[in-house]
Amino acid sequence: MDELSSKDWLEKDFYAVLGVPKSASTDEIKKAYRKLARDLHPDRNPDNREAEEKFKAASEAYDVLSDDKKRKEYDEMRSLFGSGAFRRGARPGPGGGTGFDPSDLFGGFSNPSGGGGGAGDRRFGGAGFSDIFSSIFSGGGPGGSAARRGPRRGRDVETEVTLDFAQAVRGTTLPLTLRSAATCETCHGNGAKPGTSPRTCPQCHGSGLISRNQGSFSFSEPCRECQGAGTIVDEKCPECRGTGGVTKNRTINVRFPAGVADGQRIRLSGRGEPGDRGGPAGDLYVQVSVRPDELFGRSGDDLTLTVPVTIAEAVLGTDLRVPTLDGPVTMRVPAGTPSGRKLRARGKGVPRKNGPAGDLIVTVEVQVPDEVTGEARDALERFAKLTPPAGRDRLEARARQSG
Repeated sequence: MDELSSKDWLEKDFYAVLGVPKSASTDEIKKAYRKLARDLHPDRNPDNREAEEKFKAASEAYDVLSDDKKRKEYDEMRSLFGSGAFRRGARPGPGGGTGFDPSDLFGGFSNPSGGGGGAGDRRFGGAGFSDIFSSIFSGGGPGGSAARRGPRRGRDVETEVTLDFAQAVRGTTLPLTLRSAATCETCHGNGAKPGTSPRTCPQCHGSGLISRNQGSFSFSEPCRECQGAGTIVDEKCPECRGTGGVTKNRTINVRFPAGVADGQRIRLSGRGEPGDRGGPAGDLYVQVSVRPDELFGRSGDDLTLTVPVTIAEAVLGTDLRVPTLDGPVTMRVPAGTPSGRKLRARGKGVPRKNGPAGDLIVTVEVQVPDEVTGEARDALERFAKLTPPAGRDRLEARARQSG
């Protein structure tokens, strides 16, 4: 993602980008971002530049607003600039206004998300607002320039995958194809045409910064000649056009552990986009959805199953052949089992990383036929005559009293 000027960055309304009010909760922000990320993801919008830019903007906004500390600093900073807290001594602008430009102070600080725009680098390009102020009023010393020009962590990448019920319970390994930024293999990331090399910027002598005085203070800003890179590419790489990076598909094998749950978010360290200037790669976050099973349900580490039995089986007892994800087992239904009773098959549930597996909980459901005829009806009538009322003595006595 191209670096943003400080003015662009300060004027960005991250709340508007995500379509949430400033008072939105963390969950509301997360929900709004996920919807936008799902709709705008490059995998769903191949070769759609507008969707890609909106996706990056949404990721940049989420990177700030999802972090309580960053969000507080962002709100405070925008409030300070919005109230004119830094306008004293500003030069007159058109129409008599102050004409204040935040870039006078920040001189084009890089994109606060670290050049990523994904669920991305969560270090504001290596410095928070307190570090920025420190750099401003200390004259932008070597420490500040090193933070801006040094290696930068790559963007985090987020994707989604849907697993079958059995895959989620047992665990599985699946190939995932991602479309994201990668280092250009033609120029190896330096942006120069093969056979040439970037040259040191003659304006800033490779520092990437130009110092200037304003009133009582000395400020440093990124060199406009080299855009703060410290080097200039005269002959650009034909593959990446001088950017040092390309967008391409890559396939990685992802291991989903046994027992992964619907809605779980898995983090794969270092599997996101490659870093800039030799920085570490970002992380890959995989949002898991699990398809429901036609027979089994899940409650924590236990699997659930409802099994129908006849009235006779419930009264007399029976042995049931019950399916599990590991093959059928036989369970004994005791005589006199009421509808709704739960039976337990130990160890036939979800495997645990540490400890025994969960259980299979079988709920017995006594089925009553809609219609009984012939010998079956005769048998039931004889059964009814031989069976005492089902504990209704107290109910009948109460009915007589109320009548």
